[in-house]
Amino acid sequence: MEEMEEELKCPVCGSFYREPIILPCSHNLCQACARNILVQTPESESPQSRRASGSAVSDYDYLDLDKMSLYSEADSGYGSYGGFASAPTTPCQKSPNGVRVFPPAAPPPPAALAPPPPPRNACLTCPQCHRSLVLDERGLRGFPRNRLLEGVIDRYQQGRAAALRCQLCEKAPKEAAVMCEQCDVFYCDPCRLRCHPPRGPLAKHRLVPPAQGRVSRRLSPRKISTCTDHELENHSMYCVQCKSPVCYQCLEEGKHSSHEVKALGAMWKLHKVVRDQISHCTVKLRQTTGLMEYCLEVIKENDPSGFLQISDALIRRVHLTEDQWGKGTLTPRMTTDFDLNLDNAPLLQSIHQLDFVQMKVSSPVPAPPILQLEECCTHNNSATLSWKQPPLSTVQVEGYILELDDGNGGQFREVYVGKETMCTVDGLHFNSTYSARVKAFNKSGVSPYSKTLVLQTSEVAWFSFDPASAHADIIFSNDNLTVTCNSYDDRVVLGKTGFSKGLHYWELSIDRYDNHPDPAFGVARIDVLKDAMLGKDDKAWAITEGGITKGATVGVLLDLTRRTLTFSINEDQQGPVAFENLEGLFFPAVSLNRNVQVTLHTGLPVPEFYASRSAMP
Repeated sequence: MEEMEEELKCPVCGSFYREPIILPCSHNLCQACARNILVQTPESESPQSRRASGSAVSDYDYLDLDKMSLYSEADSGYGSYGGFASAPTTPCQKSPNGVRVFPPAAPPPPAALAPPPPPRNACLTCPQCHRSLVLDERGLRGFPRNRLLEGVIDRYQQGRAAALRCQLCEKAPKEAAVMCEQCDVFYCDPCRLRCHPPRGPLAKHRLVPPAQGRVSRRLSPRKISTCTDHELENHSMYCVQCKSPVCYQCLEEGKHSSHEVKALGAMWKLHKVVRDQISHCTVKLRQTTGLMEYCLEVIKENDPSGFLQISDALIRRVHLTEDQWGKGTLTPRMTTDFDLNLDNAPLLQSIHQLDFVQMKVSSPVPAPPILQLEECCTHNNSATLSWKQPPLSTVQVEGYILELDDGNGGQFREVYVGKETMCTVDGLHFNSTYSARVKAFNKSGVSPYSKTLVLQTSEVAWFSFDPASAHADIIFSNDNLTVTCNSYDDRVVLGKTGFSKGLHYWELSIDRYDNHPDPAFGVARIDVLKDAMLGKDDKAWAITEGGITKGATVGVLLDLTRRTLTFSINEDQQGPVAFENLEGLFFPAVSLNRNVQVTLHTGLPVPEFYASRSAMP
């Protein structure tokens, strides 16, 4: 990691990049450093206008100036002259990492002595490649923010950090003992006891070791980069021609409207082929480092004749290694286009060798299957069906298609396609009549349907609690009909059967009730919160009755014909209707803690108080 540190430092200030921006030459600068080295020039003296008029120093002059700096015994840095004619005489300062940059322009003379200033342009010179850039009206906002580099620097600095410190110590911060995931704060033990006591609402907060807390911070959602031309839009596509991310407004109304674009995610993955080049460069660097160390040891030898015997060969090896580094070693080995050469000779030869023969006559369509009545049955809200082919049928069958209607005389739908001759269909409506039929198929076609079988599901629901969907703290007994909890916090458990149609009633008897807890009873969606009291989210409908005692019986009546939910305690109805306008699939639900134990009773008839009301016109 230490070898990478220089890549993370600004060439101007020598510190880690802060709010880095990407220049068109692919180099980076701190935004503040870029603002400090901006040069204001008259519009008539911009680098483009001077180069057009031939009045500026040529690119070859810059190279000569750089060479003078490189070969000078008094200065090992290199000059950044910015492409201006006055560059050789302009004083410059040196950044901490050896790169020379120009200070801001000197203040203008007093207004009384100077003529009105001409219009000025803002120019920025890259301190690494010396490329001069003229800013448009957006200024530095026209350069994209390098959020990827910021993320690398954050991870690097976090990796170098020593022990995590408490964020609430007033003087010398002590080493952190825990981190609260909800508060996002590191605490030492004294500050945790003083500022984050384990009681009240804070008792439910999750405290983790500091190292785990640092990992969770790293895994927080990353910042999404926005378009420099349309600041309110996120990058969504990649312009192949300009080699830059763009937003959808750039494609509709901007300069990229006629360019070729590709999906941002696909191009992101494609440009990560760079992993192979990192591996290749690592091997190459290891070889070059070994050669360099060998050369240094050879130079230390005091035997002239021995040195001259190997010097020519050693110099050739050094030049060869230098050439290999410069011949595309770091050029990305990826392309979005492929050059394909199709050799069709083998295919043409195979076509000429084809020999056509008469195919066998295909087998006939299979006979309709026979439903085996003695093995077909219903249980609760599920149906099991079995069938077979006629005894004398010899036609090959590849599979079967089982169809059921909607339980209300509606259209048939496929519920099974396969080779098996028995199928169980779950999730049917209670107290409903279904029609079933089956047909066979092979390569030649599909058989006629079998005779239709009529099935009647149970009038009342028999079910138990469901361990698969319950919270891990729930304790089951009595064939999953009795539940309690090993936690002081409320936990949710659902019934195994869901209801979307009909009238259903079940009861829960209170076996244990200690220290006045608040159990909740009702119905919920399958994805209800399992670690909070029933009814805390919008996926549960429940009653919380603090006045119940041990031995009490809570009744729950779900009428999906009228779309209502009603409760009773010890056969006394609790109000007229608790909830109305219920639609969808609902599961019986209970929330409790370790102070409560309840037992479920199902398959019960509708209570008299509701049956008499239902009979009223």
